[in-house]
Amino acid sequence: MNLNNFHYKTPVAIRFADIDAFGHVNNAVYMTYFEIARSNYWNEVIHWDWGKMGIIIGRAEITYLKPIVLKDEIFAYVRTSRIGNSSFDLDYILVRMTNGVEEICTTGSTTCVSFDYGLNTSAAIPDEHRSKMMEFEALEI
Repeated sequence: MNLNNFHYKTPVAIRFADIDAFGHVNNAVYMTYFEIARSNYWNEVIHWDWGKMGIIIGRAEITYLKPIVLKDEIFAYVRTSRIGNSSFDLDYILVRMTNGVEEICTTGSTTCVSFDYGLNTSAAIPDEHRSKMMEFEALEI
């Protein structure tokens, strides 16, 4: 993944509780970091209307490249890379600042499913959300 393909970046705070016995962020915590990043992305960029439609995760993938430790300053990049009828893919890159340079530590992706909790089923992505994702990411149909 190339950082130049990402238009959204958000800081992620490392909590003491995230650190395992070996002194680095526990592997399970990375999904929480991705969740923080995508929630910020949805709220700040897409303005997802949670009262209208929910989202569930259908698939998740993480590639661990370098360990992250408590003293690191990290940021998450997020982008929508694919939009279907009721699902869309998000890509993530976690970077740490090392001597003023961003160093890629982790990459990942999730398939997100637009979900109608009232009907308990997947549903089409609302047009206004689809349009915002496509415009922000410069995606074509």
